Amino acid sequence: MVGCFTKLLFNFTKNVHKHQIHRSMVLSSQKYGKSLVYKSYGEPSEVLNIVEAQNEKPKTDEIAVRWLLAPVNPADINTIQGKYPSRPSLPAIPGNEGVGEVIEIGANIKEFAVGDRVIPNDNNMGTWRTNALYKANDLLKIPKSFGDVEASMLNVNPCTAYRMLKDYVSLKPGDTVIQNGGNSAVGQFVIQLCKAWKLNSVNIVRDRTDIMNLKEHLTMLGANEVLTENELRTTDLFKSKKCPSPKLALNCVSGQSGVEILRHVGINGTMVTYGGMSREPVIVPVSALIFKNIMIKGFWMTAWTKENSKSKIRTEMFNDLADLFASKKLKAPPYKLIPFLNYQEAVSNALKIDGKTGVKYILDMSV
Repeated sequence: MVGCFTKLLFNFTKNVHKHQIHRSMVLSSQKYGKSLVYKSYGEPSEVLNIVEAQNEKPKTDEIAVRWLLAPVNPADINTIQGKYPSRPSLPAIPGNEGVGEVIEIGANIKEFAVGDRVIPNDNNMGTWRTNALYKANDLLKIPKSFGDVEASMLNVNPCTAYRMLKDYVSLKPGDTVIQNGGNSAVGQFVIQLCKAWKLNSVNIVRDRTDIMNLKEHLTMLGANEVLTENELRTTDLFKSKKCPSPKLALNCVSGQSGVEILRHVGINGTMVTYGGMSREPVIVPVSALIFKNIMIKGFWMTAWTKENSKSKIRTEMFNDLADLFASKKLKAPPYKLIPFLNYQEAVSNALKIDGKTGVKYILDMSV
């Protein structure tokens, strides 16, 4: 799998992302590493602490990795709060995504070399730290020419958008997808994939003072329509036939927002829920089930990855995403690099979906 994935990603891009960070190998020889650790579940700003420990030498079958960048996802925050189905043993180090650099290998390691760039090949690997030891199967190798930012968030957001658009409804060019949380990281990848695949995307966002700037940003990504939650309640977009009724709805907010997008799904359509940012339940009107025969589904990227970690379908997905990034039909959402020692800013803001344009917070281990 490692070799195959490496070949795919060597075609991922020939141009280094302008935000790729060039780090000196001198830092690789640091004697002590730092980790964010929580010993009890709770609010991240209260339970996370930086712990320093001496870096260990890898055993014969181990690889020493220095993490470079690690995104802060809502699922990471929910896990620390103890509200996520995946509850690691405590004390624990958070982080499911990241990009790192191999700084030392054991004598029996043949698939990796010092200087290789790697990403996690499993969940709950604890990427919110500067250094760690792993087995070869825990990592996937990527080319050095691949941008650090895009590589750091490859496993979750673009894959989540890709799978939800592929796995639930047989969509054809001209079909419509409606989603809330349109300015989220996943939402922005949904917009770009819809454009690449010639699908209509109707994207719902919360109102804000700079709403026109947000609408312009999402439209430039390829959104066909961007509506606030209030505008959605009164729109005649679908009744007027200006846009076909959605065959697929993607719900990351739930609560009333989920109900509102469900109202517009066409007969025999499907709504997929993959988040509950409002912390409110999904309420399904009886009419949606009886008179419109709408299917209600759920999606969890963690479970999908576990079931398909070595499957051909996962390889095909990475291949497709590689081509889309290489052709610039996909690009990373707006992000902000946060120095590792300033982690409080990232964990305090990661769940705020009413920010300016859905900024992605990424921990930068080198600062």
